[in-house]
Amino acid sequence: MSSPSPYGSGPENVTGRPAPVVDDEAQWRRPPDGTPPPAPADPAPAGRPASYPGPPPTIPPPAGWRPPLVVQAPPPRSLPPQDPLGLDQAEGRARTLTFGIAMVSGAVMVVLVLVLCGRALFF
Repeated sequence: MSSPSPYGSGPENVTGRPAPVVDDEAQWRRPPDGTPPPAPADPAPAGRPASYPGPPPTIPPPAGWRPPLVVQAPPPRSLPPQDPLGLDQAEGRARTLTFGIAMVSGAVMVVLVLVLCGRALFF
């Protein structure tokens, strides 16, 4: 068993030693023992609590400025009227054709199976 890593448990390589720390992970490493923590970046002045300075000032747009005008598209045209009776007749013809093709292909497959089985049994 290997000795514990000073950086906590982490990935180990084949030798049992901790894998080297990549530069991307350097900021997450623990500091060596005895190192004081870093000082705060910007402490508040003594005797006064930190306050919110407010939002940045806004700059008004120039006089007469307007948002860009987008050209309006023309309204959509109306769809042609549907013929429900004609649609039903076309669907019926399509169904009849589909069933006819399925029956012919099924008959061809049955004949092929009979030929192959007869050939395997009798020849």
